[in-house]
Amino acid sequence: MSIEIIILMKSKKSIFIWIAVVTVAIAAIALFLTKKEKMPLTEEGAFEVAFNKQGSLAFLSAENNDTISIIDIEIADNNQRRARGLMYRKSIPADVGMLFIFDVEEIQGFWMKNTYIPLDMLFVNANNEIITIHANTTPMREWNYASTKPALYVVEVNAGYCVQKNITEGDKIIFNLSDN
Repeated sequence: MSIEIIILMKSKKSIFIWIAVVTVAIAAIALFLTKKEKMPLTEEGAFEVAFNKQGSLAFLSAENNDTISIIDIEIADNNQRRARGLMYRKSIPADVGMLFIFDVEEIQGFWMKNTYIPLDMLFVNANNEIITIHANTTPMREWNYASTKPALYVVEVNAGYCVQKNITEGDKIIFNLSDN
């Protein structure tokens, strides 16, 4: 082969690689812009995420099993959903929360990094008993809020909910998941 043909082949290969890189870059930018349109940011950097009802949860009195209150819940039942939780959200409605379901009952720890709203965190054991409540957690803090005993579930609600509804350690939860 002549040197001219080899140079021509190398330059065609370079052009092909350059076109592929540019195409991938354009696709990545388009994907990023599309996702931003679906979840617009507030000035604080929080997402406008609509609540997605996936079930309901009732808080029951430890004394007589009477219903204290009922909330609608979103479910976080895998590593990705549990890691995201309520991070980046600007707000959640008054009578809703997120139920974290773990595979193993053990000491659980949560933090408020990238969480813009103060929350009450309720740690619940396998018997559905509330064993630890961290009330009015501080937004955006990398402090670890941990259960005092092994927990299988964690419920997050707006800060002040437990005081407002008189929910205390020893009370219980029951929940139903939607069929969707």
